[in-house]
Amino acid sequence: MRAPAPAFAADLNDATIEAARAAIPAGLVDAFAQVGEVQLHVHRDHLVPALTALRDTPGLEYQQLMEIAGVDYPSRPERFDVVYCLLSVTRNHRLHVHVAASEDTPVPSVTDLWPVAGWLEREVYDMFGVLFAGNRDLRRILTDYGFRGHPFRKDFPLTGHVEMRYSEEAKRVMYEPVSLAQDFRTFDFTSPWEGAEYVLPGDEKGALPQQKGAQTPVTADQIQKADASESKAKAPAASSEPYAKADAKSTAETGAGKPHPEGTPKPADPDVVPGKGGQNQ
Repeated sequence: MRAPAPAFAADLNDATIEAARAAIPAGLVDAFAQVGEVQLHVHRDHLVPALTALRDTPGLEYQQLMEIAGVDYPSRPERFDVVYCLLSVTRNHRLHVHVAASEDTPVPSVTDLWPVAGWLEREVYDMFGVLFAGNRDLRRILTDYGFRGHPFRKDFPLTGHVEMRYSEEAKRVMYEPVSLAQDFRTFDFTSPWEGAEYVLPGDEKGALPQQKGAQTPVTADQIQKADASESKAKAPAASSEPYAKADAKSTAETGAGKPHPEGTPKPADPDVVPGKGGQNQ
């Protein structure tokens, strides 16, 4: 049975790397396949010509820019990687283009190649602080106006910033210092079945008297055992009781063809006299 969608053409990785090396003569730092996908590491100054070649070269034809992601490596001199995820619709193949950058070295914008890159570059700028030279609308897109810092950086502090929220009590937007509540991180390792002193939600119902018809905590097995202890079992008078009053003494006393000794005698003049046509006459 064939799959409803075509499978990813992973067998094109080697041919794609060779074609990319030929199409990007300058600026290609490294090219390899990892976890089934091709990675092309390109120098920042050659980014636009490299992406143009990947889009327009026959045999590559990566027409769509699917995503621009950012990665933070704080130990590197150029700590950020900007990753361009490309898709070739005609070849059913994907690859990633990596560009290294720092917070002071802007990356050329690719909005002239793919207009969709405008918002994607704004997300990377907002989350990581990477600048894009040539983006005519490089503003924050996910955080609030006036927000300081870039939340996806690994050294971004979790406290000490100001958050915005709408207050129902004050009926207005309020700015308050960020404080992450740690209520559920105070653990008491004493089991509640071993005499904990606190009251869990719902325990107060156990102190109330049970209403009529409430479910009993006694199991069905315990109820049966209690009945057995109060009433003694009585052996039946006959093995066939209550179907027979007395046991048969032998196989000859089956009573076949003989009236029952305690049976009612047949009436001499019954009310219904059967005729020749039967009972339906």
